[in-house]
Amino acid sequence: MTVQTSSDTLSEKLLRRAAPSRAEYEDLVVVPIFAFIVALIIGALVMLATAVDPVTIGRSYIALLEGSVGSLNAVSETLTAAAPLILAGLGLALGFRAGLFNIGAEGQIIVGGLVAAIVGFSIEGLPWALHLPLTLLAGAFAGAAYASIAGWLRAATGAHEVISTIMLNLISYRLLDYMLRLPWVQKAERADPISKSVMESAELPRLLAWIDANLRVHAGLFLVVAAVILIYWLLFRTKLGFEFRASGENADAARYAGIRAPLIIVTAMGSAGALAGLAGANQVLGVLGRATPGFSAGIGFDAISVALLGRSHPVGVLFAGLLFGALKAGGRQMQVDAGVSIDLIGIIQALIIVFIAAPLLVRAIFPWGFRKSVTDQKDSAS
Repeated sequence: MTVQTSSDTLSEKLLRRAAPSRAEYEDLVVVPIFAFIVALIIGALVMLATAVDPVTIGRSYIALLEGSVGSLNAVSETLTAAAPLILAGLGLALGFRAGLFNIGAEGQIIVGGLVAAIVGFSIEGLPWALHLPLTLLAGAFAGAAYASIAGWLRAATGAHEVISTIMLNLISYRLLDYMLRLPWVQKAERADPISKSVMESAELPRLLAWIDANLRVHAGLFLVVAAVILIYWLLFRTKLGFEFRASGENADAARYAGIRAPLIIVTAMGSAGALAGLAGANQVLGVLGRATPGFSAGIGFDAISVALLGRSHPVGVLFAGLLFGALKAGGRQMQVDAGVSIDLIGIIQALIIVFIAAPLLVRAIFPWGFRKSVTDQKDSAS
C-alpha cells in the first residue's frame, strides 16, 4: 500500500510539472516584464556612470523605441531581426524542455543556411512552389542531422551535449570557410569566399516590396508563426511532447514510467537542429540571398537568451524574439540619433537574462507585482 501511494505521488508530481498550470503565468510573463524594466534602469545608470548626460539618455531610449516600432521601416527591421531568433529559440526551448542544454544552434544555423544556399543555386528549372519548400526542407534536414550527432553521442556514450555542441560549432565555422572556397560553390570571378546567389525561385519573397523596395520583412514571418503553433501543439498536445517535458523535469522518473531516454534525446536534439537549420535558411533565402563568412551573425547564441527569456514556452519565445529583434533594430537608431554605443544593447540584453535567471531577486524588488503563495499566506496568518 505504501509503495502504491509513493508511486502515485511520484506520478502526480511528474504530471503536474510536465503539464504546467496557470500558476506559472507570473514566471512566464510578469518576471520578464520586470526584468526588462530593471535592465533599462540599470542601463541608464551605466550611461550616467560613463558621463552620458540625462538628456542624452532620454533621447537614446526614445530613439530605441522609434527605431524598433516608430515607423513601418522600423517594424519591418524588427520583424526581420526577430524571425531567425524565434526559430532558433524555439529549437533551443524544445531541447531545454527535454533536459538538454543545446549550445550548438550557431553551428546548426550555419550548416542549415549553407545547405539551403547550395540547393537554392544548384537546382534549375523548378517553379517557386517546389523550389522554395525543397530549399527550406534541405536547410531543416541539414540542421537536424548536424544536431543529431550531439544527441547520438549523448545517448550512446554519455558525452555531454554542452561540450559536443560547442565543438560542433567550431567545426561548422571551418566547414563554412572550406565550402565557400570550392569552385562549384564560390561565386564566379570573386576572390573572397562567398557563395553563388540563390535563384529567384528559392527566395523568400518580401511582403511589403509593393510599398517600398527597401522594406526587408519577408515571407519567413509566416514560417515563424507556423513553427510557434507547431511547437506549442507538439509540446502540450502530443504524447511525444509530454515525454520531452517529463524527461526534462525528472529523467529518472521518466525512465521509471517507461519513456525511452535515448530515443527522446536524439529526437529532441534533431528537432531543435531542424528549427535552427530553418533559421539559417531564413537568413540566406530571405535576407542575404547567399552564404558568406559569418552570415549567422551570432544568432544562435542570442537565441539562447531568447529561449531563456521566453521560459522555454513557444509563446514566450515568440515575444522574447520580438523584444530582442526590437532591441537590435532600435539599437542601430539609438547609435545614430543619440551617439550612444550599440554595445549598450548587449548590456541590456545581458541584464535581462541575469534577472530572468534570478526570479526571486525580481520578486524581492517588486513584491507588489506578485501574488502571495499559499505558504506565504499561511505564514502571514500565523
